[in-house]
Amino acid sequence: MVSQKLEVVERIQAFNRGRSPELLQLKYRSMSKDAFTFFRGTCHLFYEDWPTETPLNEAPPVWICGDLHLENFGSYKGDNRLVYFDMNDFDEAALAPCIWEVARFLTSLLVGATALEVSEAESLALCREGLETYRVTLARGQTRMVERDTATGLVKELLTSLKERSRRAFLDGRTTLTRTGRKLQLDPKRTRPVTPEERTRIKTALKAWSATQPDPGFFKLLDVAHRIAGTGSLGIERYVLLVEGRGSPHRNYVLDLKAQFASSLQPYLKWPQPKWANEAERVVSIQARMQGTPPALRSTLEIEGQAYHLRELQPTEDRINLAQNNGRLSRLQKLIKTMAQITAWNQLRSGGRQGSAIADDLIAFAQASTWSEEMLTYAQHYSAQVKSDYHAFGKAFESGNLR
Repeated sequence: MVSQKLEVVERIQAFNRGRSPELLQLKYRSMSKDAFTFFRGTCHLFYEDWPTETPLNEAPPVWICGDLHLENFGSYKGDNRLVYFDMNDFDEAALAPCIWEVARFLTSLLVGATALEVSEAESLALCREGLETYRVTLARGQTRMVERDTATGLVKELLTSLKERSRRAFLDGRTTLTRTGRKLQLDPKRTRPVTPEERTRIKTALKAWSATQPDPGFFKLLDVAHRIAGTGSLGIERYVLLVEGRGSPHRNYVLDLKAQFASSLQPYLKWPQPKWANEAERVVSIQARMQGTPPALRSTLEIEGQAYHLRELQPTEDRINLAQNNGRLSRLQKLIKTMAQITAWNQLRSGGRQGSAIADDLIAFAQASTWSEEMLTYAQHYSAQVKSDYHAFGKAFESGNLR
């Protein structure tokens, strides 16, 4: 009989097979820091473990980001040039029961109690408040968005601070200005050089794709490097691109180009999914449905048959530094309330699209609150499982058995 330790480690290794060995070690090292980071890096385990026979699966199907946790909310500039606070990671997005999204979020609150510097009792109380806020917001059937004038607490502080950021300073922090123009800075923690073959491949593909865009010159490639970012996606092919943008040298743009693969939810989905052109199209399409105003620059392109998600890296793109909250419960309460509201608004906003429940069904579901306690009980149960899995993973990592 395989021990729990070996089972968990083998499942993690199987899921990450085929990724860059060097970056995969960075991912594993990051995951070994604490249970919350481990939880962020193992979204696949959450859905592998989700019970197939539970009344919770009878919840209305909606579009979900699929990997909702405390760190997957942040600021961005929309295509109307206003700055918002919303979900910010849609790699795992799919059509699934609305409960799945909320259950993962609540579990993140319980697993992240230590990182948030709150007690288990306080994190459970935050879960109850967040769950009730989600239920009430869903029952109202109305949608809103969070921007500077409507934000409160930590979110308002973040959005207000962004007013001081400039594209010039953003560029200066990531590039070096030379006599011939800007070049990307190479930093072992964030960027690494590409090979001449990789540079040519990306430049050729970007040039062909940009010819179909209204302003092809905007995407003229000036420099490219491997990008090291994220937790769950570490080891997946990813690049940072410096392009001409609105003009050199101070109005260049920085883009993120990431290979996109199937959602880790896919093996467990019993609800018909659309036939997307590719996995990048899935991510971009679902994000546009859930967010009221999507980011200013997002697109998809294929390079030698592999789908990539192309998006702008913005000066206004940031997340709340939870480590700086220092356990102040009242501020966390406002933050969790905002996140719960966003979750409900995004589900309502994307309703009625290719199989997702309409607002009336979601309202009726919210009003029948009998599911709340069952979901909270599951989140408590699974948070204990995460901590156990993290302990087993940590031992394997320390012993050098993770490759």
